[in-house]
Amino acid sequence: MRDGTPLWGERTGEEPWSADGHQEWESHGEALLEEQALTTPAPAPPATTPGAPAAPALAPPRRGPADPVKALLHRHRELCERAVDPLEIAAGLEAHGMTDRTAARFRHRDVFALAEELYARVPRATDTAPTPAAAAPPPAPGWVVLVLLPGTAAALTAAGLLVTDGTAKTAVASAGAVALALSLTLCLRRGPLRAPGRTAPAAALWVCWLLAYATGGDGLLDQLLTGGPEGLWPLTPAPLLTLALSIAPAAWCARLFAAGARRRLARSRGLADFAAVTRPLLLGAVALHLCALAGLLTLTSVAYGAAGAVHTAALGTLLLVARLLTVHGCPEPAARALGAACAAEAFALASVLAARLPGCEFLALPVRAAAAAWGPAVIPTLICGLTAAALLAHATAALSRASAHATP
Repeated sequence: MRDGTPLWGERTGEEPWSADGHQEWESHGEALLEEQALTTPAPAPPATTPGAPAAPALAPPRRGPADPVKALLHRHRELCERAVDPLEIAAGLEAHGMTDRTAARFRHRDVFALAEELYARVPRATDTAPTPAAAAPPPAPGWVVLVLLPGTAAALTAAGLLVTDGTAKTAVASAGAVALALSLTLCLRRGPLRAPGRTAPAAALWVCWLLAYATGGDGLLDQLLTGGPEGLWPLTPAPLLTLALSIAPAAWCARLFAAGARRRLARSRGLADFAAVTRPLLLGAVALHLCALAGLLTLTSVAYGAAGAVHTAALGTLLLVARLLTVHGCPEPAARALGAACAAEAFALASVLAARLPGCEFLALPVRAAAAAWGPAVIPTLICGLTAAALLAHATAALSRASAHATP
């Protein structure tokens, strides 16, 4: 001790380095360290080398919200705000690729439960009750009458063609074609077959080609195979009349399918469950329309015969499935299928003409063999039948998704 000041390490009467003082200093130091740890961000973990002992794991700092649904709500806020019910949110999430397995990452058992929470979290100006999801959107008034107009116009035209001849027959046919086109346009703009803004531009052209081939394609192919055509080939109005009359049952089948799918969407608790119950509903609607076509073909065969009945049934099925896909938001596959059928029919006619060139007789061998065995009608029957089957297989997958039945 010098001048009354204790040197380092010397003991005094106050014992500043006693056991109690040492513990008090350690407690104060630990408090300072804890305060520094709370205010200082955690450093990055050091890199480890192979074989080196692992460093003790440190708890990672909390970054972002602890609720994962909040980020999903921010990402799909526009969808959640304009949805009229939770099922529309579920359909939108499913359209963005979310599955029940993905919903489990957001702590929900399926997409429907996640959609219900998102719908409940979205703030709204009014606290009104949501629209019941089980009920389909109300159809436009008068669509029941509109779907009867094409069949009525076609039936009147067919009756006029039977009792007229010459110039009068041509005038009746022209007026009937105009009336059929106008009534069909009105029918497709209202009711269950309405698809605003979804029809592909070329789809109408493909449909016109298919209907024209159904009316006169078999007669043209028959004359081409025999070296013609020689003048005007025979026309058969029976397929066009049958298809026009089938517009009404097609609209009802589309209505039943849409309403049934919405009811099953309200009762389903998972995407797989909904798909499993929707596929039989689609197949049942198509089968019901096919039965209606068979009944109409029986009626038209009384006046025009049963020639081309199978072709008409295949074409009617193809047109119905294509329209269902268009109505429910899948116009591109429908247009491609219709275009492929038109291209195949045109190729069959072109192959017979190209076979007349020297050394190209082999091009018409498949068409000649099929027509000789089963008649010229077998060519469009095979084309429309195979195309309808392929498009129906695609529709069973596309129309069994919840996004295909969102409230328009």
